[in-house]
Amino acid sequence: MAGDVRAPCATGWEALSAAADMDNYPLPARRLVAEMTEAAAHAPARTIAFQGAPGANSHLAVAKYAPDALPLPCFSFEDALDAVRDGRADRALIPIENSLHGRVADMHFLLPESGLSIIGEYFLPIHHTLMSTDDTPPVSALSHVQALGQCRKYLRERGIRPIVYADTAGAAALVAETREPGAAAIAPSLAAQLYGLTIHAENIEDSHDNMTRFVVLAREPLMPSRDGPVMTTFLFEVNNVPAALYKAMGSFATNGVNMTKLESYQRGASFAATEFYADIEGMPGDPAVDRALAELAFHSKWVRLLGSYPQARPRSL
Repeated sequence: MAGDVRAPCATGWEALSAAADMDNYPLPARRLVAEMTEAAAHAPARTIAFQGAPGANSHLAVAKYAPDALPLPCFSFEDALDAVRDGRADRALIPIENSLHGRVADMHFLLPESGLSIIGEYFLPIHHTLMSTDDTPPVSALSHVQALGQCRKYLRERGIRPIVYADTAGAAALVAETREPGAAAIAPSLAAQLYGLTIHAENIEDSHDNMTRFVVLAREPLMPSRDGPVMTTFLFEVNNVPAALYKAMGSFATNGVNMTKLESYQRGASFAATEFYADIEGMPGDPAVDRALAELAFHSKWVRLLGSYPQARPRSL
């Protein structure tokens, strides 16, 4: 997070922004949610669920990942996963990590609990657009706290006051609904298109290399083709003995398996058991991967595979 994005005492439409949550979209967003939900209900096999209001980065990711799919907006990550489990969507596209802000909160817990399998990944460059209802120069900008922080320099140089809202696309919908003079939103350009807003400036982010990695989740695992590079994602908890993690990681080094990500997290309040999230290149069935995973299991209380899937971008140099 960067910058001070706290708002002063708010009145009028600004009070709405402080009170809003993901279950209370502005009217233009609710209308689109209803239309998209109805369309998805008639063709669940073509539907990909995402978290957020129409026009959010996750919506944009769905549109770019599968242009022919029907996007299904959901209020929470749990709702998006439930849509796949319940058969209302064929897949879900969920952000797992961001190059600036690290892992997406709760996803390491939600993924294994969902019972779904990772069958793909997608990388979305994150760009921010300033939009409002007309050509009047904005005096305030409404958006998610991360988006405001990522555009801090642009806003400060122009004297635009940042105001925190629950999400980027919802902010655009609120600006479209209230039509408050001088009020703007920072959101993906898709939101301007959906809500009929005027774009003042695009790519206003301070850092232009911001990237979010999404995973594609489905009810059944995928057996990827071996024609190209493959990733495997898994969770594990090592035995509570000295050097257990060191020995477990050594299994990948000695077998020549490239581990591209290793992240620890705590479950529960005891702080006694640390669990790990990992990505490796390769998949079960590869002799080196099978040996490495067997050694990992020997040094661990449990290992849980979340899925194998084609690489969306190369990891090895």
